[in-house]
Amino acid sequence: MNIRILSAADVRTALPMPKAIDAMRHAYGQLSAGKVTAPPRQHISTDKGVTLLMPAHLPERSEFGIKVVSVYDENPNLDLPRITATVLVLDPGTGLPRAIMDGSSLTAIRTGAGGGVAADFLARKDAKTVGLFGAGVQARAQLKAVRAVRDIKRVNLISRTEASARQLATDISTWADAPEVNLVPNPQQVVADADIVICATTSATPLFDGNALRSGTHITAVGTFVPEKREVDTTTIRKADRIVVDSRDACLEEAGDLIIPNAKIDAEIGEIVNGDKPGRQSNDEITFFKSVGVAVQDAVAGSVVLSEAEAKGLGTLVEMA
Repeated sequence: MNIRILSAADVRTALPMPKAIDAMRHAYGQLSAGKVTAPPRQHISTDKGVTLLMPAHLPERSEFGIKVVSVYDENPNLDLPRITATVLVLDPGTGLPRAIMDGSSLTAIRTGAGGGVAADFLARKDAKTVGLFGAGVQARAQLKAVRAVRDIKRVNLISRTEASARQLATDISTWADAPEVNLVPNPQQVVADADIVICATTSATPLFDGNALRSGTHITAVGTFVPEKREVDTTTIRKADRIVVDSRDACLEEAGDLIIPNAKIDAEIGEIVNGDKPGRQSNDEITFFKSVGVAVQDAVAGSVVLSEAEAKGLGTLVEMA
């Protein structure tokens, strides 16, 4: 029995953003159609940290995988990352493992791609300016995904530290057809003329005053995933004409952005993918997408990565028996 071992670099090569966006359309559609088996995240605590198990099986395309995420706060003292992730791809016909791959890079890409799917259905077709909160891995991924579905010309960027914002601006300048990046001094300027607002931070409190939003704006929030934290305020939620989520069940349990203001969810993004609910209906609508991440994303993304890796000869084959 051979298992393919795939590094972060292998995952990034096998899962370019356009392919990832297509994969997330499929994942969300299957989830909302009830065609998946994906039990709730399992949390296992030790005296040093917590590990999350996220399994999912999508029988239509034989996608089967488990992501293991560990959060250990003391790891940096050992020169180890605080958060690590690994994805195991299984053969649903035999139960045998087919691949083990870096889960951190896969999570970044699939989460960004989920935001890209939402922007494709919910942002105005003529959207050109992004207001970006955050300068980390997910901020980059979200921006790349939005650029894959809209012709973005300008980015208004703010981050917790100026150094991280400047570093991201420098990185963006090296991208093909790079948009203009403006480092702005306050949150209200980030959203004042933004067509799309992306919130990708670890903030426990709202990033901006929702009164600054103009009509026609689309907002994606992906940074928080616990009930007591939120990146957007109640005003933003109240102003939103449409509130769309990756998973109703998961967001009602984990998304403080929606739980705190007792928000009404209009649709899952998969319902829009499947044509059961409409996307944006007018240029004046304010739309809001909240993602806490679901295991079907990892199972589908892992399956795509493995298929591409086999075609391109990526990774290392290890004989297990």
